[in-house]
Amino acid sequence: MILLSAQNISKTYMERKVLDDVSFFLNEGDKVGIIGINGTGKSTLLRILAGTEETDAGNVVRTNGVRLSYLPQVPEFGSSGSVLEQVLSHLPADMKDSKEFEAKSVLDKLGISDYNRDISTLSGGEKRRAGIAAALIQPSDVLLLDEPTNHIDNETAQLLEDLLMKYRGAIVMVTHDRYFLNKVCSRIVEIDRGKLYSCDGSYSDYLLVKAQREADEEAAERKNKSLYRRELEWISRGARARGTKSKDRIERFEALKNRDIPIAPEKLQLRSVSSRLGKKTIELENISKSIDGKQLMTDFSYIISRDARIGIVGRNGAGKSTFLKMIMGEVSPDSGSIIIGDTVNIGYFSQECEKMDPGMRVIEYIRETADRVQTPDGTVTASQMLERFLFTPELQWNRIEKLSGGERKRLYLLKILMTAPNVLLLDEPTNDLDIATLTILEDYLEDFSGAVIAVSHDRYFLDKMADEIFEFRDGNCIRYNGNYTDYAGKAASVHDTEDKPKKKTEKKARVYTGKTKLRFSFKEQREYDTIDDDIASLEDQISAAEKEIAANLSDYVKLQELTEKKQELESELEEKMERWVYLNDLAERIARGEMV
Repeated sequence: MILLSAQNISKTYMERKVLDDVSFFLNEGDKVGIIGINGTGKSTLLRILAGTEETDAGNVVRTNGVRLSYLPQVPEFGSSGSVLEQVLSHLPADMKDSKEFEAKSVLDKLGISDYNRDISTLSGGEKRRAGIAAALIQPSDVLLLDEPTNHIDNETAQLLEDLLMKYRGAIVMVTHDRYFLNKVCSRIVEIDRGKLYSCDGSYSDYLLVKAQREADEEAAERKNKSLYRRELEWISRGARARGTKSKDRIERFEALKNRDIPIAPEKLQLRSVSSRLGKKTIELENISKSIDGKQLMTDFSYIISRDARIGIVGRNGAGKSTFLKMIMGEVSPDSGSIIIGDTVNIGYFSQECEKMDPGMRVIEYIRETADRVQTPDGTVTASQMLERFLFTPELQWNRIEKLSGGERKRLYLLKILMTAPNVLLLDEPTNDLDIATLTILEDYLEDFSGAVIAVSHDRYFLDKMADEIFEFRDGNCIRYNGNYTDYAGKAASVHDTEDKPKKKTEKKARVYTGKTKLRFSFKEQREYDTIDDDIASLEDQISAAEKEIAANLSDYVKLQELTEKKQELESELEEKMERWVYLNDLAERIARGEMV
């Protein structure tokens, strides 16, 4: 049964058409993940489905009696009042008493046990957890969740994952957490250039389908390009005859010339940019720190190597961000010292994101840092760097006020990287960034020649970038070798408290795929070397046959024989042309060094 339908929806936001005549249908039991580059309209679609934002065209229809529960990116609470009061505030008055026990139970699971604490004292992550609790206890058939894993720690993300997998209603959520998408969702919807593309299955299924779709489109376009080149050569020489077949070829050439060329998927491209880093980096000597009587770190010493890849995890409020701020010099340790090497150039991506002048243009914001930067590919201008970060020339001259929250984060990240740091401190870099940006950031960090220390709750990100995990827990910093998956398995046996991870995540063994470089077979190589001459010979034979036909129009028997011969030659030419396309495509793939 369809619970919710949005039909022919269009929406323009700040002169940008984010949704263009799209339709969306939600059935019972659906668990839908919405993905797309920042600024494409993911949150807008969710608000339209929730009824908190109007459409420019189209309408949203709910089946009679269907109840919605909506978690916005910023949970809506009063300025004061206890956590429990605020979580229950969205419920009807006659339901609050009966839901109090459930609210406390969910808050407990999400790590908030002090129900009487004033809502104004909660951190961003704690407010997010309170918002999740408010959404989950709301009687509903459909859950609409906008970035539910933002600003929450890894353990809470796993708890939420378990809760949503057990949820009996339908779910529509915007999230960039790829492990989350893979485990919870049964359908992925991508928003791209105002259109919706739906794929049944998990995020892994979506990746396979998308890769196949793009490969098919690429293969079809390569074939069309090859045919177009061939036909262009033929048309440039002038048609050798004006028979029906020549007209067909001319029409085919025009069709190829005027074909719709598929738009290549947008991809961020940013080569590693960094300055020279000397032997002395950052040394931490016997660091201790407490805030408001809570011990965050005790007598911690460590020397950060030049190529360190450190992921930092721990519950909200455990001291992760404070650790980065101490390295930056924004917060002083209670005892101990932090020694920074002379050549160290720190790039600090803070969780809060710096304040931006809304009236400033995008390109002006980047030029404040650098007008050009040196990369392994040569000197690149600020405008070119912005293009590589998906800010089109038109968008570069937009004012910052017109950017979405995620686009501002992407712009802020680019500004940090433009300073050519050799040590990167990243505080929750995955919050508000889309999957495309995260993928490129991960690739960038893989080639980055300096040290990286990242606080993150994104398990996928930590698995890709980290080779050491620091866990902040109970006033101590515990170190684990390996990525997040390695840490999760080891920590499960180390922790003997009730809040330890319930399941060990096994790291998959690397499997040798046996791939080899693509190459011609002996027969294909010989055919490739001679096929151009074969095609030219067939075209000459067809031209000669056409002349003979014209000279023997009165001889019916001879005419029949020549016509059959011409048809056979044309059929053979068609086969050769198909073969020519295949062999030239294969030659291009071999030249690119593709593997099989």
